[in-house]
Amino acid sequence: MKEDLIKRSRSFLFNEKHQTLVGKPASQREIIEAQQQLHVQFHSDYVAFIETFGGTYAGIAIYAFSNGSSLGNETVVDLTMDFRQQFKEFLSPNILETSYVNSMDAGGNPIFIEPSGHVFICDYDCGELSE
Repeated sequence: MKEDLIKRSRSFLFNEKHQTLVGKPASQREIIEAQQQLHVQFHSDYVAFIETFGGTYAGIAIYAFSNGSSLGNETVVDLTMDFRQQFKEFLSPNILETSYVNSMDAGGNPIFIEPSGHVFICDYDCGELSE
């Protein structure tokens, strides 16, 4: 993750007015256990973000393990497991088994990330993927 982006994000998110947006930074143990449970490798940018901010609202909710109070309690593990089950009829097992869900768009559609960092959204209504 680019240092300039982290610096600007820190300046905004660590402002007293935005306390409910920022979670508790993820620990190495939480990250390793989640990756093992989901059988995935988190992208390095996602890891850098959650190690700094935890689950945070940054224009879109980015879930981790301990989220800002404005996000709710769902974790990246909860979201991934839930959407893997819900989309097993629409998506290939390869996508479901190698990707993880760390966010949703405004319509509740899951945002999947592949280990390479490729991001795509799966439309809840029809199961179509978009980048």
